[in-house]
Amino acid sequence: MGTIYYGGSATPIQIDDRALAHLKVVIATKLRRDESFTVSWVHPEDQARGRSTLWIHPSIPLRFVFDNPEPEELSREWIDELASSANSSGGITLVADHFDTEPHLESLGDDGAIREPVTLGNVEVTHLEIDTLTVAETVQ
Repeated sequence: MGTIYYGGSATPIQIDDRALAHLKVVIATKLRRDESFTVSWVHPEDQARGRSTLWIHPSIPLRFVFDNPEPEELSREWIDELASSANSSGGITLVADHFDTEPHLESLGDDGAIREPVTLGNVEVTHLEIDTLTVAETVQ
């Protein structure tokens, strides 16, 4: 889980590292162009019910902190989707679909067994057998 520190707010914003990596690319691009926009989201279940919106502006201090020391693989399609919404009057709206809910290969042992339960959407997977695995080309 990564963190955004924005302005003088004492409350950091927690967001999945992969989602944050994509958001960072779009935010950095917009701020380099001296463009302002909004980012909105519904509060996660472990926080008070509601939603929040940030006005992202070049003059407001901003810091991204990632839990994972390795950079995330980026999806050109996801970046394009976020950039397009940043250019709209509604700004970026982060939704559950933007968050990584797929298991990572690191979750699997050498024998293919799941080392610890993995959550896929609302389902916790404790056992998985794969006869064939096809991996699509990765977009960089």
